[in-house]
Amino acid sequence: MVGEGSMASNIPSHKEAVFRVHRYNPETKKKWIQEYKVPVYRGLTVLDALIWIKENLDPTLSMRYSCRMGVCGSCGMLINGMPRLACQTQVLKLLEENHSNVIEIAPLPGYPVVRDLIVDMTRLIENHRRIMPYIIRRDKKEVDDAKYEFIMYPEEHLQIYQYSLCIMCGLCNAACPVFNSNKKYLGPQALTQAYRFIVDVRDAGADKRLAIVANADGCFACHFAASCSAVCPKAVDPAGAIQKLRRIALLHGLKLWRKKKVSPVAGPLEKPLRQVKAEYPKHNLLPGVDPEQQAREPVDIDFKEEWLKE
Repeated sequence: MVGEGSMASNIPSHKEAVFRVHRYNPETKKKWIQEYKVPVYRGLTVLDALIWIKENLDPTLSMRYSCRMGVCGSCGMLINGMPRLACQTQVLKLLEENHSNVIEIAPLPGYPVVRDLIVDMTRLIENHRRIMPYIIRRDKKEVDDAKYEFIMYPEEHLQIYQYSLCIMCGLCNAACPVFNSNKKYLGPQALTQAYRFIVDVRDAGADKRLAIVANADGCFACHFAASCSAVCPKAVDPAGAIQKLRRIALLHGLKLWRKKKVSPVAGPLEKPLRQVKAEYPKHNLLPGVDPEQQAREPVDIDFKEEWLKE
């Protein structure tokens, strides 16, 4: 009986979900909420459901997506009142959390709506550009005509690794109350990346970035609501980065902070790397198979006409 009970608990009780989608038509300026009924199965994501709606119920529904695996950051939207990536949000989990078969989908707040669930990310991209998200050196030739790497030790890389995971999905900005109320605020995403480059030992542009972020529309505008860190799909922790950035900015303004180290160029290797000849494994080959001979022979695939017809 115990086995039957545990098996029954794994069977989803929801066979159908109602998606309440906020729609917007830029041609007519019309806004409305439209409902769609979607069959639910284990593993179904919100993005899968929206694609199913577009393919089977309403081809006019517009949303932005690309990788479907939480890497590109394109499918950010407001799901049941929280900014999330649609491709990483399980429908069954939402239904169980809310004890309801209704899921409400809206575009991300803080950005102008282009159409339906698509928003204009210009503000995010422009603010990211303003903080100069690239390595700055005193000698530009070290970057423009680089021949060797800049020295960075593992413990120095760990200082920036977490903040380098940002995929620019914009969820942190959408969750930030200051970003939504102050149109001049740089936002958690840009400020986090400013901190990431300021503490990067390979970078020499800390003073330039601090001149941009150390003001009332930069890191000092943060209210530390920490909602940005709560919704980040990559656990970047923008709220923590902004507090560290504020400390640096305050000390820098009092002339008490200066970057201790800027790493030098690595230069040529003292000894050449040892070259290891790769060999094919031979302990598990089928009789008569010679992988080295097969690698030398060109691949010739004979397509039959009946294959092409299918």
